[in-house]
Amino acid sequence: MDKVAELVSLIPSDASEEITAGDEARFFEVTATELSEAQRQRVVTPAKVYRGQRSVLAVHWHPEFIPMELIRRRIDATFPQCADDLIIPTQHNVLMQYGPYTGVEVDCYASGFNQKVQLLLHFESERLQGNARLEQILDHTLRYRSSQLFDFIHTLIKPIPDRIELAVRQTGAPSDLVAFVQATVAKIHTLLERHGDNLPREQIKNKILRNYFDALRDTYGDALIDRCQTFLTAVKKIVKAHFSLSYFYRASEIIEEARGIGGGIVIPHPEQFWPILLRDYDVDGVEVWNPQSRRYTEFLISVIDAKNAQLRSGQRPLLILMGDDTHFGEKVRDPRFQKKEKAAREVGVQPPWEDVGIRKALILANTDRRKVIKAYKARLTE
Repeated sequence: MDKVAELVSLIPSDASEEITAGDEARFFEVTATELSEAQRQRVVTPAKVYRGQRSVLAVHWHPEFIPMELIRRRIDATFPQCADDLIIPTQHNVLMQYGPYTGVEVDCYASGFNQKVQLLLHFESERLQGNARLEQILDHTLRYRSSQLFDFIHTLIKPIPDRIELAVRQTGAPSDLVAFVQATVAKIHTLLERHGDNLPREQIKNKILRNYFDALRDTYGDALIDRCQTFLTAVKKIVKAHFSLSYFYRASEIIEEARGIGGGIVIPHPEQFWPILLRDYDVDGVEVWNPQSRRYTEFLISVIDAKNAQLRSGQRPLLILMGDDTHFGEKVRDPRFQKKEKAAREVGVQPPWEDVGIRKALILANTDRRKVIKAYKARLTE
């Protein structure tokens, strides 16, 4: 039996869209935000303790649905000798507070190169009191971004044939597997219609499909679910490529709004959004390293240093920052289903600050973690 035939043999012959008690239980499991005691212990217990690190800079990380008091305990345990810190959460399109600061990572549209980009906004929390406009902007953005999940679902169950055919060509998915995925996604759609109103809006995202299929591994085995996930990922990328950007706020509008409240602005993910660096936006800094964006760290440091050397009188230098991009929701997933690289990220842990080669570039740029903390705090409190 060849591999494709073997795969097809794993597909249940009775697959249907009828919702069973098991389907309901699985849906509640993958969308749950209540933590078990074991999950709480995983959150508060760091994988490694950095006893010698006295300065902690963390301005790009995602609490997701994890209680902030548990996150605080983990950070305190990770850096027991911390004497100087700037720690600001940046949930996607939702303002969240940690200590005296509040932050958010905003999806927006850079019209100059027709691409969705993201910006990190940071505020002294007191400045946000009584300012409803930014929250309205973020609420619109969150709702629109969440709608991509239903575009993803409808592409599969309506379906949109040209998108499905392209994903099949890209992955070699057999027709029986495609039918199984479509039947399962139809169940998820029904369950979302039944229970979606009871879920936090920030939980309505594409990863519901990924997590639900992972929960089927004990029933159908890794080989089948791995192929399903490959096909789903291909469809998701196609959906994202067709997702209209015109309903996002423009990057310039987001920057103007943040500046009006006295906020700080950082460009994250430079490898993904590099053209934004050419637009000369009014930002405070650039993230030169991220677990997803690490190829051009030394180059970006040198570019920012050269740009700062040409500042006119009264202009503020661009800050050099790094982002750990920790996602706490990944830490409480079943370890069998975690994305290991993503689960290993830690708030405030950015190895390039200590890398010998990169430290040389940082010295030439006259910066380090402590100097960045001091400078950015000063800007946020001006």
